Amino acid sequence: MWHGIDLGTLSLKAQLVSPEGEVVGEGRAPYDVEAPRANWAESDPERWWQALLSAVRKAVGGRGSEVRGVGLSGQMHGVVLARRGGAPLRGAVLWADGRSAPQLDAYRNLSEEQRGALANPLVAGMAGPTLLWLREHEADVYKEATWALQPKDWLRLRLTGEAKSDPSDASGTLLYNLAEDGWATEVIGDLGLRSDLFAPLESSASVAGSLVNDVAQALGLKAGVPVATGAADTAAAIHGSELAVGEAQLTVGSGAQIVILTDEPKGAPERGVHLFRAAREGQWYKMAALQNAGLALEWVRETLDLTWAEMYHALDHTPTGSDGLIFLPYLTGERTPHLDPAARGGWLMASRGHEKAHLARAAFEG
Repeated sequence: MWHGIDLGTLSLKAQLVSPEGEVVGEGRAPYDVEAPRANWAESDPERWWQALLSAVRKAVGGRGSEVRGVGLSGQMHGVVLARRGGAPLRGAVLWADGRSAPQLDAYRNLSEEQRGALANPLVAGMAGPTLLWLREHEADVYKEATWALQPKDWLRLRLTGEAKSDPSDASGTLLYNLAEDGWATEVIGDLGLRSDLFAPLESSASVAGSLVNDVAQALGLKAGVPVATGAADTAAAIHGSELAVGEAQLTVGSGAQIVILTDEPKGAPERGVHLFRAAREGQWYKMAALQNAGLALEWVRETLDLTWAEMYHALDHTPTGSDGLIFLPYLTGERTPHLDPAARGGWLMASRGHEKAHLARAAFEG
């Protein structure tokens, strides 16, 4: 049996899969995204850990002795500042966080060649700008940290005691040289960030460590079970769906991504299109990232105090076009194509003939 773990924005999912690819056990545990201030998005990593314990035990059931390996995928771009053993020093700053927009000026001061090596638009919420913000506003925490990890990499550190990352996640940090396929050491140095914070890179399919005894016991698994390096969630989805070069794929979760697999590391950041490393070596993918997808649905559901079943029933019985009511879903800013972390949502009501549109409700403040 093989065990898979996905660390999403709002929940952790776990599956037990047979050698033939059949899902024989599943578990899921939710947690919250917190907004201590407007335009911030954080999660408590310890809540992720408790979710992992719950979801894995449910998925495994009594078959832990049959598990031969563990794989990981997870949400991209976030930052977990942690001590050597994995203890988090503060809440994880997530991909939807927009506080680091002013820090993008430091990137604009880089040379054109350096920015070109990153092959991505400059966006708040990625690890590089977030670390610049933490260095400036929480200097003591920044200095105390041993690691600045992506979310799934923090989980693996807790599982194995080993800090590693992979190219698919690292390429989404604005600290990665796409052409050279490694950390952008010159950019990291010129930004004044600590190079020792970044974990060594391993291929997604490699074994990054093995389950330590106390964790294995808590999960109902055997100690020493190998744990794969794994991949960023979108890269893992591309690999799992066997997307071919040139084909496109739409993934909808808390955000949404439209991706095209390519065998050339050439980006188009001027159009707000990202370029990230795929899980398979020698492949990359272009991505248009929409920040508000499932997040907007969840906001509507909570605002209207509906269950998901009631929500879908209402959608099924609402006419196409909603009689001209248009919702601008920018609850947490937006990325492609606007690249505006300050964008806010609102309502528009189109006139019957669609000749005009007028603002039907004030823009949201958060």
